Amino acid sequence: MAGEKNIGHLEDEALKRRERLKALKRKREGDKSCENENPGDKSAVELPKPVFRSYRPANEELNDFVKESSAPGDVTAQVKDHLEAAKSGVVIDQLDVAALAPRKPDWDLKRDVAKKLLKLERQTQRAIAELIRDRLKERSRSDDLAVMVNAGVSDQVREPT
Repeated sequence: MAGEKNIGHLEDEALKRRERLKALKRKREGDKSCENENPGDKSAVELPKPVFRSYRPANEELNDFVKESSAPGDVTAQVKDHLEAAKSGVVIDQLDVAALAPRKPDWDLKRDVAKKLLKLERQTQRAIAELIRDRLKERSRSDDLAVMVNAGVSDQVREPT
């Protein structure tokens, strides 16, 4: 029973909300005459006025709604401008052929791989530094740091990469 009362209450609130929204819509559209009237009243609704553009109505009362036919505009000046522009032609020497040339076929591959190459370059530099540290640890017997660095560089030059 309580559920039925709740449903009926919700339906009433939905109807009230719908009426408020309709009133707000009418108010926004500028129809203030219908605000105080009952929203269900059909007589207060104003019908759209017909506009006759290419039709002459037989009824004389509808002649007020006939739209005057418009005369075509004068386009001779515009046509002359277009003809003069066509006579001058396009000078091919002014065109930049390099801008019209297509890109190399692999430009998109290079663009997509650039980020991955940067990441690999960093990893390669880390690996080289780690190898040099390992070689320095192996040759820790010697006290001269310059000798160790030179030995690491000479080993790297001998090994082809």
